[in-house]
Amino acid sequence: MSVRRLAEEQPTDFTFSEENLTWARQQIAKYPKGREASAVIPLLWKAQRQQDGWLSEPAIRYVADMLDMAYIRVYEIATFYTMFNLSPVGKHLVQVCTTTPCWLRGSDDVVAACKKHIHEKPHTISEDGTFSWMEVECLGACVNAPMVQIDEDFFEDLDGAGMEALLKDLRAGKTPKTGPQNDRTSSEPEGGATTLLDERLYADSGND
Repeated sequence: MSVRRLAEEQPTDFTFSEENLTWARQQIAKYPKGREASAVIPLLWKAQRQQDGWLSEPAIRYVADMLDMAYIRVYEIATFYTMFNLSPVGKHLVQVCTTTPCWLRGSDDVVAACKKHIHEKPHTISEDGTFSWMEVECLGACVNAPMVQIDEDFFEDLDGAGMEALLKDLRAGKTPKTGPQNDRTSSEPEGGATTLLDERLYADSGND
């Protein structure tokens, strides 16, 4: 795993909004007395969501104080899990899977599209603030490789041109279709299903 460090520029402080503070207390209450630290990951995640997609050092200290944890313990968690972004991100965070199945299916072209339309370097916000991108390990849809996660959505069966079109639509404020970006249905074989095609197999389905 590469070294993960906090951003050099940090806000002066962090506090949960009233709504998020109520939510955080509800999460803490789920755990027995003395085990409140078990809520650290959901609280860090909520802090990241409140702070436009990244986790600052003041937010880490704030969560540590809420849970009566040593700052270093929460820092270790925030820097270990790659779900936490340690520097500011664009309006849309593009996570490109480059693990073997995606790489074999052309993730290099997807990365090239990100370099062309976002920034040459990962973890760098585009000039218009719309995007930042990063390479990640397996996102769990190998059968539909190559794929990316943008914010909380998956976009699969991509190529370079498809990735460029996806970024163009998002930059224009459109809501692109999630899932496969070709004619594939879900995770069926490309071109459609090839087995179990006899409709008689399903004649009695739903009648039990």
